[in-house]
Amino acid sequence: MSETTTPYTSIDHDIFATVQEQIELDTQVKENIRDALKSLDKQLKQISSTLSRVHSLAPTEIPRLVAKTKPYFEDARKELHGLIETVKAYPYYKYNGMWTRDLQNLTFLVLLETWLERMYTTDSPQPGNALLTIEEVGERLGVPVNLKTEDQFHITIEEYLHAVITLVEELSRLMTNAVTQRDFKRPQLISTFVKDIHSSFQVLNLKNDSLRRRSDGLKYNVKKVEDICYDLIVRNLITTEPAKEEDAMES
Repeated sequence: MSETTTPYTSIDHDIFATVQEQIELDTQVKENIRDALKSLDKQLKQISSTLSRVHSLAPTEIPRLVAKTKPYFEDARKELHGLIETVKAYPYYKYNGMWTRDLQNLTFLVLLETWLERMYTTDSPQPGNALLTIEEVGERLGVPVNLKTEDQFHITIEEYLHAVITLVEELSRLMTNAVTQRDFKRPQLISTFVKDIHSSFQVLNLKNDSLRRRSDGLKYNVKKVEDICYDLIVRNLITTEPAKEEDAMES
């Protein structure tokens, strides 16, 4: 009588059944995040489309344009908190790569809207107050910033700095278009702002490769704004920049 033998196996196949369940769960979580991001992205496109008109409007129209974006920012904040609700049960750094670009974009739009509001809606703009801090951005969006130990949704330093660089790029473009609108006040403010941002980035010891490459490109924005200011000065459309006048007095 022959004995019944069990086929030899070197693994427990239940291991892979469990892995498959984890894969399916992870896939569902990512789908939920994508759905939340679609709603947020829709609001970001609306804000971006509205603010892009700043390049073709007269300076007197900018305050009205900025005011028009306020409800859109409120909607974007609601969608952002919807995303936070979706991901709060999961480790932050497991999925944050899915929304970091959108968070950078939203941060940039908040920075741009504030810059336009402060530089166009007052008779005497204050360049030193043109850039929101990361804490102010977080307060505006109702999101923690730069968390060190807590494993929860927040705005990182890297996301904020990427947004600042994008702001510089956008303002460098605005500087050219402002001149075509016969607005010679804003180009001088933009020139000062871009140079200050560039000098501030030079003291940072950046570890993020992408951020370091983008910050290296700020020198091209500086050259662009310097060239525009030079053309305006030689055509007597603006006076010599204040910083140069001070340097001349000191010498």
